[in-house]
Amino acid sequence: MSVRVLLVDDQPLMLLGLGILIGDTADLEVVGEAGDGHEAVRLVRELRPDVVVMDIRMPGMDGIEATRQATAEPDPPKVLALTTFDDDEYVYGALRAGASGFLLKSMALDAILDAIRVVAAGDALIAPSVTRRLIADFAGTSATPAAPAPDTEPAQDSRLVAEITDREREVLALVGQGLSNAEIAERLVISAATAKTHVARLFAKLEARDRVHLTIIAYENGLVPGRR
Repeated sequence: MSVRVLLVDDQPLMLLGLGILIGDTADLEVVGEAGDGHEAVRLVRELRPDVVVMDIRMPGMDGIEATRQATAEPDPPKVLALTTFDDDEYVYGALRAGASGFLLKSMALDAILDAIRVVAAGDALIAPSVTRRLIADFAGTSATPAAPAPDTEPAQDSRLVAEITDREREVLALVGQGLSNAEIAERLVISAATAKTHVARLFAKLEARDRVHLTIIAYENGLVPGRR
């Protein structure tokens, strides 16, 4: 079955380019196009797409609010946010709103197609060139994390991380570095199936929605080298 894609962008040329490219693929199908957030949310409810490729900066309702509303729907679609390198604050907002990742508009169109497939398969994707910078900043990490104030209850994610196994902690740290399941398996000398099982357990134990969320948790808890 084809992956049903909703394209959302206020730039007609972007919609046209992606629409033509997707039209030439056998496994992806454009089911609708929207030029602003209001129309995007309406089409999400009406068309029930699998993936929404969501522009961030649009007139009226922007992509962040549209993402928040779209991901709050029953059986919500996956959302890929589109941004430019200098618009980091919009990316942070999109991730908080429930996006499964983001892409740079400067990426090749065929790379965007691959990203749609990755997200549709249940994974998450962040443009590799800015992953560490954006996620580190989004997580609010610093070289030396501040100690919690006395009598301050730790964040829920921190409490949950304290309960995972040492092996799961290793896996979480590698997810935070952007490694795939296959790369984690190679690094830890375990099977790909075992790595996948560890990641699935982390989703459940840490109440994470996807790998983006796991990456944020890893950074927030100082598990990524160079961020302690």
